[in-house]
Amino acid sequence: MQPSEFRNALIVGAGPGLSAALARVLASDGFNVALAARDIDKLAKLAAETRATAFACDATDAAQVEELFSSASSRGGDFDVVIYNAGARLRGPIDGLDPGAVAASFAANAFGGFLVAQQAARRMLPRGGGAILFTGASASVKGYAQSAPFAMGKFALRGLAQSLARELAPKGIHVAHVIIDGGIRTPARGRDEDNKDDLLDPAAIAATYLQLIRQPRSTWTWEVELRPWVERF
Repeated sequence: MQPSEFRNALIVGAGPGLSAALARVLASDGFNVALAARDIDKLAKLAAETRATAFACDATDAAQVEELFSSASSRGGDFDVVIYNAGARLRGPIDGLDPGAVAASFAANAFGGFLVAQQAARRMLPRGGGAILFTGASASVKGYAQSAPFAMGKFALRGLAQSLARELAPKGIHVAHVIIDGGIRTPARGRDEDNKDDLLDPAAIAATYLQLIRQPRSTWTWEVELRPWVERF
């Protein structure tokens, strides 16, 4: 199955910002888009705009993730593209962090990615094609002070992506990890009044995801870093 044949896409962890930009660029490219989130009420406007189907799903719950893929298959076929965009930030000094909150953060940032990738791979392997993309962050490669839970999860997600890329690429499935190394522009953060471009444009990020999805398999990329030109690295 070639990337040009991909038509059904799922975004897990959908909401405003990057995932909304992803839904728009995929819909514009002709994809049938599905959106998954714990709270789908917030997705009504985006779903209408992109003609997407919304599914309620807690990505850290194995039974709910399996049901998500089963329900989608019964409605319109299996997904050719699956994007894991869920995550949870938890900050604080190590001596004051609540273990339960840390476990929940790790589950959202890493374990949910495993659950989603497992269900996606089980359906893509028999077809010999597909793409699984993971959204990373600066914390995927740099652990910051008082941000241990986020770094733990994002480091693990990167390891998952790297391992799956080596396992699944020879079987026709493109696995890629996108490091978002900088802040993403949102309505809350406002516009770049001085044209400094010091925040990542979500539409530009989404365009890069589409490039990854459409890459010929002779030039597959397993990881790409995106950052504003002013971001130090």
